[in-house]
Amino acid sequence: MRGSFGDRLFEAGNVAALTIVSLISLFPIYYTVVLSFTDPVEYYRQPLILFPTDWTLEAYRYLMSTDTFPNAIRNSAFLATAGTVLSLIVTSGLAYAVSRKRLRFRRVILFAVLFTMLFQPGLIPSYLVVRQLGLIDSIWSLIIPSLTGGWYVLLMKGFFDSIPDSLEEAARIDGANEIGIWFRIILPLSVPALVAFGLFFAVGYWNTFFNAVMYINDQHKWPLQVILQNMLVDPSASSNANVADFHTNRKMPTETLKMAAVVIATLPIMLVYPFLQKHFAKGAMVGSVKE
Repeated sequence: MRGSFGDRLFEAGNVAALTIVSLISLFPIYYTVVLSFTDPVEYYRQPLILFPTDWTLEAYRYLMSTDTFPNAIRNSAFLATAGTVLSLIVTSGLAYAVSRKRLRFRRVILFAVLFTMLFQPGLIPSYLVVRQLGLIDSIWSLIIPSLTGGWYVLLMKGFFDSIPDSLEEAARIDGANEIGIWFRIILPLSVPALVAFGLFFAVGYWNTFFNAVMYINDQHKWPLQVILQNMLVDPSASSNANVADFHTNRKMPTETLKMAAVVIATLPIMLVYPFLQKHFAKGAMVGSVKE
């Protein structure tokens, strides 16, 4: 049905306004990517470049030929991989346990989980705990304190509550124990929730910054976000990098290196998200509807 002239005018105005807002939002991303591929000579000649004539990978080759940047990428990749896997195991295991009504002291455990959401320990107690555990200057100091959270446990518990008890009873009749039921029955039925939470955990670990600054003193163990912050704040950090094998007769512009570093830092998550999108929408609503 065709609406009135006022309705069509209102819809056209909405489309035009949203298009303008989208273009404004996408411009910084576009400019970051374009500048990272811009030839240094062209950048020095014209700093504000929207459509470069010469495209080059020199900024990326320069960064990847340093000792610091690839090492930071490896650290962040380890954090995102190991941290996500361990966080999913701990979160799903604890959520499955508290979702079983026969668990002893179930209410006490649920109260303890809820208590962590209402009252945070604070910065100094957290640092003292990490230090007493001997995790200072260890990559595990960025994983173990962040393995799970009360909000994630309660959300995943809500998803597990929606799984029929008859499936668990049938598996128990077949001789499955608690771990077998959790691993063979519950987890395969919870793929959307696991994917959604896995994406949350992966993004969190990949973007680890504050904990790394607080717990890690060895620069060789810094994740990518700390190196990126140093590059963005200190212009000399990128131009004075320790270059191993890359040789060029042209001085690399600091801004070009910064933009290339930003692209490298954001690209992995942007590449992973489209493959998980079909599970993400369903998993993001875990526990919102109880049948």
